[in-house]
Amino acid sequence: MKPFDKPIYVTRPMLANLDDVNQELRDIWESQWLTNGGKKHQELEEELKKTLKVQSLSLFNNGTIALLVAIQSLNLSGEVITTPFTFPATPHVLTWNNITPVFCDIDETTLTLDPEKIERMITPKTTGILGVHVYGMPCHVKEIQELADHYGLRVIYDGAHAFGTEIEGMGIGNFGDITMFSFHATKLFHTLEGGALTFREMSLKKRIDLLKNFGIKNEEEVIIPGINGKMNEVQAAIGLINLRHLEEEREKRHRIVETYKRYLADIPGIKIFEMPDSVRNSYQYLMIRIGEEFGLNRDQVHLELKKYNIITRKYFYPLCSDYDCYRQLPSSAPDNLPIANKVVKEVLCLPLYGGLNLEDVEKICEILRNLKK
Repeated sequence: MKPFDKPIYVTRPMLANLDDVNQELRDIWESQWLTNGGKKHQELEEELKKTLKVQSLSLFNNGTIALLVAIQSLNLSGEVITTPFTFPATPHVLTWNNITPVFCDIDETTLTLDPEKIERMITPKTTGILGVHVYGMPCHVKEIQELADHYGLRVIYDGAHAFGTEIEGMGIGNFGDITMFSFHATKLFHTLEGGALTFREMSLKKRIDLLKNFGIKNEEEVIIPGINGKMNEVQAAIGLINLRHLEEEREKRHRIVETYKRYLADIPGIKIFEMPDSVRNSYQYLMIRIGEEFGLNRDQVHLELKKYNIITRKYFYPLCSDYDCYRQLPSSAPDNLPIANKVVKEVLCLPLYGGLNLEDVEKICEILRNLKK
């Protein structure tokens, strides 16, 4: 089978109509209000609360700064339990807050933190749990909350992949103390760069908004040491446009995912990562696990697909616990993370974005089928 003429990337950003963008820019130019909580910013906050089904939300210039502020807003210290199977930003925000990340193994099915293994990682220094809804798969939120309540710990969720994810109709941003969402260009919903925090405690809104704006209370008072995490008006405007097309993009991705399922279902050694019936899929990634039955390992498949101009990603390889900056931690020992060390060699994200033709998806599946040994 011939390679694709042009690369088929793992994702492509949803791009707004330029006429719509120009209209939004005219509004901003007329207002001469470019940042610091302008009209577009205020409007996007309100619209996102409805979309995500949450009561409280604060916008940020990116998800990493949002997560940094989330840690700071809860006054976490000492040690925080987290997953090694994630993007580097997750443990990095702990280190930047002078907190030691403690890596806990993951559940074989959900690939999120295994609640049965969290408890043994808790020490007198533990102040919180930082879970990741990886690929939009919800963490075991009920069990994690029970542990947190028992030990007096705070819970933060990295929901970078989970925009629009719901559990039995409840927005994912309602679980734990704080949830971070990323609005990076590669996400289902984006503001070019951007992010948000959602939280249950209404009182947190004031502290979070102070922390992301240098701790400035008014023209003459700075009351806490904050940073600059504000979203500007152009980012907010792009977000407002993209929200109008969000359900259309979701539906396109849904059809693509169903096509992958149909054409890959009977291939031995390939297993598609699927959401439980109770979970609304974010359609952020289409991940498969490649087992021994396939005849080629994940790395071999990744390289073979490149020959056909199919650009896949080994999200998330290597484990964060294998980075030079974390390898020396006791919790990074491979014996402590057997499932994570197994899974990280099997996962592969295939192309998924609204502009991907179904015929191209079928071809990708056929190429994969022909690779089987």
